[in-house]
Amino acid sequence: MKRALIASTLLSTLLLSGCNLVVMNPSGDVAVQQANLIVYSTILMLIVIVPVIALTVFFAYRYRASNKEATYEPDWHHSTTLEIIIWSVPLAIIICLAGLTYVATHRLDPYKPLDRISADQPIDESVEPMVIQVAAMDWKWLFIYPELGIASVNEVAAIVDRPIEFQLTSTTVMNSFYVPALAGQIYAMSGMQTELNAVINEPGIYKGFSANYSGEGFSQMRFKFHGLNEADFDSWVEKVRGDSKVLDTATLEALNQKSISHPVTYYGSLDNSLWERIVNTCVNGEDLCRHDMMMVDALGGGGLEGLWNREMFRGICSVDDPGALMALIRPELRINKDDLVTAMTLTAPVHAN
Repeated sequence: MKRALIASTLLSTLLLSGCNLVVMNPSGDVAVQQANLIVYSTILMLIVIVPVIALTVFFAYRYRASNKEATYEPDWHHSTTLEIIIWSVPLAIIICLAGLTYVATHRLDPYKPLDRISADQPIDESVEPMVIQVAAMDWKWLFIYPELGIASVNEVAAIVDRPIEFQLTSTTVMNSFYVPALAGQIYAMSGMQTELNAVINEPGIYKGFSANYSGEGFSQMRFKFHGLNEADFDSWVEKVRGDSKVLDTATLEALNQKSISHPVTYYGSLDNSLWERIVNTCVNGEDLCRHDMMMVDALGGGGLEGLWNREMFRGICSVDDPGALMALIRPELRINKDDLVTAMTLTAPVHAN
């Protein structure tokens, strides 16, 4: 029996030695900081767990029935010293965990732009983050590079040591974007846009997948994330641009149909207005976009007035000068142009001094 136990232990050790614990050995600075947070939290909790386990074994052995030398005190019921230790140590640990979590939560806010590339490399203020727009579909991932005018399905690439700004949404149900080597997971939801700021510090090919169950093809909803140097990234971009396929409205509607284990696909050019229509769930051009619908609601909602507003203000939130268009359509509102623009753009009004 003893030999079997030793053999099984050795076999388990050998099997576990082949595991790649990517969460604890990531290649992106954000994920590294998250791994450190796990380590610090575990050490703090072990301050209680280890003594409790040790004392449990000690008491079971010390006060076993066969040990006649142990003091037997059936009427003992209180010790102020023990009460102070029992309550103060866990309380101190909870305070430390709360402080650690509070600081880390704000420092690792996914919406917050990066303040460093790595622990020993500060951010270069002259370098703009690479914007990658991510749309979760059934059951595939669409990646759009608005600055480069290209797109891909189930494959994404980024430059090592350059900040990345992921803008995420979903064309169907809520999903979760997760590259363990890069950063923590972030949700992608239909009709809204979430954000994840991260950086990859080491070249390589990393696994990405959906971390939120979304139906039949969930298990195959995976993609590859390529961390490349600038030369290799430029080569990858040229490879994508060399594909003749165009990501336009018709292509996107076809792509949005359910499929499992969708192959990697490249689009050498794209319609730059697609992302805004994806986020506002009006890809086909016939449905009223969500931001326009909210504008209609703000101007009176339903009824005959609402029907008039629906057609008159279709597309007002995406025009170059929404305030001028509003003033043209409703001259009586011209005096409130600044307030109207503020309502449409959700930015603070600018008043002349």
